[in-house]
Amino acid sequence: MSAPHDNHGHDDHGHDHGHDHDEGPHSTFKGYMTGFVLAVILTVIPFWLVMGKVFDKPSTTALVILALAAVQIVVHMIYFLHMNAKVEGGWSMLALIFTIVLVVITLSGSIWVMYHLNTNMMPMSPHEMKNMP
Repeated sequence: MSAPHDNHGHDDHGHDHGHDHDEGPHSTFKGYMTGFVLAVILTVIPFWLVMGKVFDKPSTTALVILALAAVQIVVHMIYFLHMNAKVEGGWSMLALIFTIVLVVITLSGSIWVMYHLNTNMMPMSPHEMKNMP
């Protein structure tokens, strides 16, 4: 007669029963298909907005496309990267927020520098431009 095994909550097949580990969520085929369909829709809408010239002002089109891009980023993070506030005790979400802050600072700083370079450049006449190397 053999001694009972101490499996620490696992059965003979290695499955975990009744213990809450801090692992990421496991997606299903339905979850991946939902994410895929949402990603396709969020790609087709901006394409249609540009090709159909839906808005009169290009700035309005750009703002709508940026908003849809932000939504698509969230869709990818949830359905494909399986990120939420519970994964890894929230550290992956904290790293994401830190990355977003760095990207916003870098992009806004770059745009600010380029804008000021553009407005502070001395204008050149067409004659001076012809003599440029």
